[in-house]
Amino acid sequence: MKFKYQARTKEGELQAGFVDAGNRDTALQILAGHDLFVLSVASAEAHHWYDIFAGFAKRVRRKDLVIFARQLATLLEARLPLSNALLSLQGQTTNETLKEAISQISQDVNSGLSFSQALERQGELFPSYYTAMVQASEVTGNLNEAAAFLADYTEREGNLVSKATSALIYPGVLLGLFLIVGFILLTFVFPQIEPIFQESNVTLPWFTQMFLGMGTVLQKWWPAVIIAVFFFGVIVLDYFKSREGKALWNEAEVRLPVLKKVYIPLLMARFGNAMALLIHGGIPVAQSLEIMGAMMDSAPYSEILRGVTEDVRQGQLLSESLARYPEYFPTLVPQMIGIGETTGKIEEMFGRVAGIYTREANQVMDNLTDLIQPVLLIGMGLLVGLLFASILIPLYSLTANIQ
Repeated sequence: MKFKYQARTKEGELQAGFVDAGNRDTALQILAGHDLFVLSVASAEAHHWYDIFAGFAKRVRRKDLVIFARQLATLLEARLPLSNALLSLQGQTTNETLKEAISQISQDVNSGLSFSQALERQGELFPSYYTAMVQASEVTGNLNEAAAFLADYTEREGNLVSKATSALIYPGVLLGLFLIVGFILLTFVFPQIEPIFQESNVTLPWFTQMFLGMGTVLQKWWPAVIIAVFFFGVIVLDYFKSREGKALWNEAEVRLPVLKKVYIPLLMARFGNAMALLIHGGIPVAQSLEIMGAMMDSAPYSEILRGVTEDVRQGQLLSESLARYPEYFPTLVPQMIGIGETTGKIEEMFGRVAGIYTREANQVMDNLTDLIQPVLLIGMGLLVGLLFASILIPLYSLTANIQ
């Protein structure tokens, strides 16, 4: 079998490639024999469509990650060694997938890997900004502060997601019922009444003709239609899990009017909080920006921050470089950073940026949740009205002709 791996040399250089081995353990032994610190090893064999659903069974909830980071920060603040803290967390964790991951992280740390390298090996469970933040804290020595930041940030994002989910439950149930009723009407009712309209020579509205045509197709092919829709959904999900699909989705989050209202403030809050913590820890601005490229967890922002990092290293002001990307960094951000560069209070300005955009994200989400329900209900009401009008209007014309 062929395995794809990522590893670091003794000098810290990142390597990636493929290795042939009978199983994963053998692949690890081969790589270790070449003096490599293995970060990840995964089968390079073809993936199956049902792997998507297998991933749901092994997922780790956001709440579990918050508890992990919060407890880790508390234990480290109490000056407990990292290895002991991980053992304690392993015993307290109830999620079996996370428990297994913590066990592997503990073994990796005890075998000589850094905590960030051990987390990187569990990249399917821990977001990339977890690894990047921990890596930065290892340089500054403030791992407990980084863990507290990760807990706070993950919890804030979780609260926003929960708000959106709660607002969509009621409309989602109604939408599901509407789809079921509409499917039954189109598949079994409309084909039964179509001969009546044809025999009476009643003039049919365009929307009635459209629904009758859909009903004819569904009556003959509804099993194939359901299977096609199912596999189309699987293909779309699989695409957006790929690198190209993630990049496309990240770009859409910045471009689409509704998504960017929530997405950009969230990223600006993450940018401000993390930069303030990194600079507070004594990390130079250029190196902090390099770390932020991974922490933003967004392909467009990672690419932009690589360019901004080079600009700063060449002597350009950070505020001037960021001002060249108004679609990604709102005008207020470079303005406040410019004030910080002038006054020497750049850390404080990053903290203020984080506070401003955290409040904006919360406000936008509250307004959005208040708007989503009535918009969806009105939309479904119009569709229901159109569906029944497509039957009632021809029936009214038919009875008028009979009279």
